[in-house]
Order: sequence, then C-alpha cells, then structure tokens
Amino acid sequence: MAIHQRAGQIANQTDLVNIPKLMSHYYSITPNMDDVQQRVTFGTSGHRGCAFNGSFNQQHIWAITQAVVDYRQSVNINGPLILGIDTHALSYAAYLSAIEVLAANKVTVHIQQNDGFTPTPVVSHGVICANREANITGAPLSDGLIITPSHNPPQDGGIKYNPPHGGPAEGNITAWIESRANDYLRQALAGVQKLAYAEALASGYVNAIDLVTPYVADLENVIDMQAIANAKLRIGVDPLGGSGIFYWAPIAARYGLDITLVNDKVDPSFSFMPLDKDGKIRMDCSSTYAMAGLLAHKESFDLCLGNDPDYDRHGIVCPGTGLMDPNHYLAVAIDYLLTHRPDWSDSLAIGKTLVSSALIDKICAFHGKKLLEVPVGFKWFVDGLAEATIAFGGEESAGAAFLRRDGTTWCTDKDGFILGLLAAEILAVTGKTPGQRHQELVKQFGQSFYKRIDSPISLENKAKFALLNAETLNATVLAGEAIENVLTHAPGNNAAIGGIKVTTANGWFAARPSGTEALFKIYGESFISEQHLAEIIKDAQALIDKALNA
Repeated sequence: MAIHQRAGQIANQTDLVNIPKLMSHYYSITPNMDDVQQRVTFGTSGHRGCAFNGSFNQQHIWAITQAVVDYRQSVNINGPLILGIDTHALSYAAYLSAIEVLAANKVTVHIQQNDGFTPTPVVSHGVICANREANITGAPLSDGLIITPSHNPPQDGGIKYNPPHGGPAEGNITAWIESRANDYLRQALAGVQKLAYAEALASGYVNAIDLVTPYVADLENVIDMQAIANAKLRIGVDPLGGSGIFYWAPIAARYGLDITLVNDKVDPSFSFMPLDKDGKIRMDCSSTYAMAGLLAHKESFDLCLGNDPDYDRHGIVCPGTGLMDPNHYLAVAIDYLLTHRPDWSDSLAIGKTLVSSALIDKICAFHGKKLLEVPVGFKWFVDGLAEATIAFGGEESAGAAFLRRDGTTWCTDKDGFILGLLAAEILAVTGKTPGQRHQELVKQFGQSFYKRIDSPISLENKAKFALLNAETLNATVLAGEAIENVLTHAPGNNAAIGGIKVTTANGWFAARPSGTEALFKIYGESFISEQHLAEIIKDAQALIDKALNA
C-alpha cells in the first residue's frame, strides 16, 4: 500500500470527525438487522463499529450489556463489575448506556471517581486482585467491561468483556454474548432492562471509587521501580490522548521518577495526532507515522514511551534508534526478564503468537526455557498467566503482559504501562536502552527481517482458508529453501491457526484471513536478508493464490 502523502503530519481540520454529528447518530440510529454489518459481532476484542454506519449505537450497547448480565447470571457471577472507559468520543456515551442497564439489573458497578478514565490493564489488574481476595473470603467473583475500540480511529467505538479470570473472554463466551445481544436487537430490545442515567446513579449500585491508587501502588511488585528512580532517568511520555494520561503523575510522585508528558491533550477528535500511513487518524503506538509527535522528542529524554487509547499496547522510543519494532522489543523484554527475575520458577513457559519473530524462539532455546507458540489472539495466554504457568505472553502487535516479580499473576490482559516501565528498568539496570540491547541480541543470534502485508481476497476464497494444509499447499520449497514444516495448528496448544504457517531453516511465512474485512494477512520473516524476505512474501502470495484457486 502506498504511503499517504501527509502521513506523519498533524491532522488538518478536514481530517477531523464531526463529533456532534457522530453523537447524534449514536442516539438516533436503529440497527438494521438485515444488514450483517449492523449486527453485534463480539469477537475476542469485543464488538467494534461506528455510529455513522449503524454498527455502534446506543441500542447495541443496551443489548450487549444485557447479554453480559444474562451471561453473568447463567454462571453465577455475582460480584462487582469493574467498568473501564477510554477517551474515544463514543466511549463516554456507551459508558452511560452500559451503566443504565447494569444498574437496572442490580449489578454492582465500580467506576473511577469523577467519571475518570480506566485503562484495560487497570480493569484486568482490579479483577485479578478482587478475585484473589474473594477466593480467600468466599465473596462472589468480579469481572469487567471495558468501553474501547483500542487504537481505532476517533469515529469508532468498542466494548469488550473480561470474565473473572481478568483477561479477554473465550470464544464460547463471546459467541454466547453475541447471539444473545442480536436476539435482543431483533426483538426491538424486548427484555432489556434499563434505568434513566440519573436513576441509575441514585440506585445505589454504581460506586465511584479510586481505581488509580491501588494499581499505581502495586507497580513496585511487577517492576523494579526503585532501580528506575536510582538511575534518575528522564522519561518522556505521549499518552496519545489515551486513558492512562492521568496515571503518570501519580506514578512519578509515588516512586520519585522524572516523567514528562510531552502531550497532555485529551480531545475526542484526536486533532493533535499525526496521520497514520494511510492518511487516517489512528492512535497506533507501533506506527512511526502515528508516533511522529513523540519521535520528535527522542533525543531530549533517556527513553520515551507511548500507548494506545486503552493502554493495552506499548511503543518504546530510544535515543538514536527511534521507535522499536514490536518484535524487537518483545525479544529484548523476554531476554531481560529471564535473567532478572530470580524468583520466577524454571518451569515457567514463554508465550508468543505464531506470527511473532523467531528471534524469540532462539532466545528461549538459549535460556533453556519452554516456548508456548499459540494462534493470533491474547486470549490464548490468559489461562497461563492466571495460573502463573506462563511467565510472559506477547503479540507482534505490541501487546504483552508478564508475572509479578515473585512469579504470581499481575494481570491477564495486555498492559502497556508495565511494558513501558520495563523498558525503563532495562535501561536503569543494564545501562543500555532496549534498542541497544536488541543490537546485542542481533550480534548473538543473527538479524531478522520481518514484514506483514494485507492482500484483498474474495469472500469465496476467504472461506477456503480453513481447507489449507500441507496437501493443498503442495509445495516443497520456499524462497530457495526446503520447507521443513507446514502448520495448521499451533504447536504450543494444538489450537487451529485459522490459516497456515510454513517454515524453513532460515525463514517462515504465515497467512490468515482477516476477521472483519475481505483481506488476508501474510506475515514473513527471514534471517538471511531483506531480499530473501521479499522472496518469501512473493512465494507465499503465489502459493496461497494457487491453493485457493485450485
């Protein structure tokens, strides 16, 4: 895809969404259930959509929230529900709509004081801590709802459910919620209970509490905050207008850190954002274009950190080297943690998605650690993190989480705070930035070249992806090397990939269809050269095309 001519430049007025119009559509449009695009699609990242096209409106949130209530009742989840919210325009409206249904159903809801923002990792951490206590006292279990479309553009909205394990809901749960919510929409919301917002607040079921302090106070149990303070690091932070913006001052104050917000703006149009590579406003902290504002400060600080709106992703910016490739930072983080967490059990596994860099495989082998390679989706790490059998779970899309310093569970969803603070710990303890550490790993294990591309595909061929295997691929060579493995199931848990992965001695590619668009994604990596990577991608496209059209 061609890079937009204004990529990396601050948005113009003409790039901004009309917020009053967006909000009017949220309240006025009734979803058309004959249009599949306007139905609830509750995947592993929840339901996402836009009020303009009828895919994220008040009726969706009422129906989804009632479905979540029904699910809770069906499995006897009776404790408080922690309700998180990010800074997208539609998030606050959806937040009020969710409260109206939760209170009407007599669900105790915990929200941040003064209608403050609550990031995804804070909800997960809160659920974990509440249920750790509940398991001791016998109190009912808690769960969470988070109103966020993650790093998606300003006009989008999203809502996702985290059951009592604290992480993204499993497929059987999301399918149940999706089906139930669509039934409510088809029945014109018959059976959905709701109160007017003022009545909900007066009901006694909505509790505004301090969710910031417990999370901030607990950070020293997952990160060596004292080491960061002792090193007197100068840290620059760009929250990208996200939900974690008001956490950095309490973090700095509690631990004596030198943290400067280089961007303190919260604006639902995200007018301060540089345009992403396609010319859209997108708060993607792994994009050099979206992170152009923070990159301008990279030489002014010892380290710079950025996050997406719900703070489940991280962006690490180092002086000299700039924004780190997410794969590179995952490798650095894993290598560091395996040598600086003495209380972690030797039996703990390292989790990675099968489209993440094979450099991680080499690091795990070097340290003698078990590698758990799973399909795309953070949900595959939830049980291992909850049971403290996985030390670290990470995705190539800049999302990860890991255990506390004592080897117990911190959270079971992606946590952009701790991945950013870990970068500061690495610099404080080793005297080297994560970027410099990556260069040392390259010298030790070899340089890798990685790329992901999206290609259009017909709906007919998209459906054929499930039929791909070694036989239908019918190939023995990839980019001049003998094919060693053709995988349709992840080696770590034998779960279906939803596509295919092909490996050779020095490279691999994986292909899988998009869950929402007429596209398929090809991921490739070479440990030889950029040219070899280009050959892998070219061969992969030809092999997939041939197999799907046979």
